[in-house]
Amino acid sequence: MSLDAVLHPPVLPLDSGRLAVDGLHTLYWETCGHPAGLPALFLHGGPGAGCSPTSRRFFDPQRYHVVLFDQRGAGRSTPLGETRANRTDLLIEDIERLREHLGIERWLVFGGSWGSTLALAYAQAHPQRCLGLVLRGVWLGSQEEIDWWLHGMRQFFPRAWEAFAHAVPPEERGDLLAAYRRRLEDPDPAVHQPAARAWSGYEWACLQLIPQPETQAALDDPALALGVGRLEAHYFAHQAFLAPDQLLAGMPRIAHLPGVIVQGRYDVVCPPRYAHALADAWPGVDLRVVADAGHSSMEPGIAAQLVAATDRFAREGRFR
Repeated sequence: MSLDAVLHPPVLPLDSGRLAVDGLHTLYWETCGHPAGLPALFLHGGPGAGCSPTSRRFFDPQRYHVVLFDQRGAGRSTPLGETRANRTDLLIEDIERLREHLGIERWLVFGGSWGSTLALAYAQAHPQRCLGLVLRGVWLGSQEEIDWWLHGMRQFFPRAWEAFAHAVPPEERGDLLAAYRRRLEDPDPAVHQPAARAWSGYEWACLQLIPQPETQAALDDPALALGVGRLEAHYFAHQAFLAPDQLLAGMPRIAHLPGVIVQGRYDVVCPPRYAHALADAWPGVDLRVVADAGHSSMEPGIAAQLVAATDRFAREGRFR
């Protein structure tokens, strides 16, 4: 099964624009699909990864009106890699500002990895604006998950972790996050770009059950590497700007909403136990564990389940 066989056909944006959200940040946004279709919001991962043309293809363009945007500091939003005024609560405000700008009352919220974190935080802040949630590769923003990313993934990808750790001097390896933040936030490209490549390369080496060459080819994009490296380190250092257990504790606010969770059984980046913990706190959610997948939405088994979820919701307003 190929990725193209399970995704909807490529589409071009219907409209696009830029939305200034403060004196520093301007967001890139676009819409695609049918103007009168079911509204849906796509939240990219990272933080810092930005959207891509493939992001549009999880939705039937005849049934959905999809909104995609690059979050603060990511993708085509400016300034790239900016960590000032970049917090979860401000991203939630940005989503509401964009919704109002586009005149949308309620929408289906779709997010994977960090996008699942932001989707949950947004839905809990504004449950009345959500029709339902489609989540993939759940990340709850806990210190335990951050420590796993920084150190635990070496149990499965020791060589990738060694390359990540050895990109900083031995005397700084006792605090890899601090060592990387110093480099990633340095204004000199000769300092921050190698750090960004090493940070992103570590994560991307661990994304898939069966690594694909095109995933590693993404490392050739210095803007993508910088957005991911700088913003992930920034959010890690602040525990995703969430209180401990905030998202699980807030589930009663959205327990009435329909939801589906798509999780790779062999997801090393965001281990399945957190998807199961979320499902335990969400009566009625449809948890779909993909037996032959890791973390990436570009793995055919995960993509197929995501498309099946959005297709059914468009037809029936439910996931199962």
